[in-house]
Amino acid sequence: MLDDIDKRLLALLQKNAHLTAQDLGDALHLSASQAGRRRQRLETEGYIRGYAALLDPERLGLGVQAFVQVQLGSHGPTQSRDFARLCATRPEIISAWTLTGEADYLLRVFCNGLGDLNRLIHETLLPHPAVARVQSQIVMDQVKPDAPLPT
Repeated sequence: MLDDIDKRLLALLQKNAHLTAQDLGDALHLSASQAGRRRQRLETEGYIRGYAALLDPERLGLGVQAFVQVQLGSHGPTQSRDFARLCATRPEIISAWTLTGEADYLLRVFCNGLGDLNRLIHETLLPHPAVARVQSQIVMDQVKPDAPLPT
């Protein structure tokens, strides 16, 4: 179970994973060792899965972000496993979800340009034997940045 201090600690770390035990202790009105032990426990118990740097896609030349809906033609375990394997091998697919509704998968992709997105769709996704239909939406602007999870 998480108490209010744990929740506040998680919220602080989501905003800045570089906070030291002293920084956390100061913000939570705990000693640095108490804050450090709490962070260690939350890591050990799996509440904190890891730490990552947030990169700027535009500075990396990734000027096109899109969401791609994929509908499979057949829904056996082999087709789903093969399509999931394809998603895992493509670096431009940064996340993939299975869905209810018309689309079976939703992919979030970053590409250098429209040509790269076109190639991903027409040379990789559509030729896959399990894929029946692909629909893409190109992101014009992100009005809310990826936010921390509510705690």
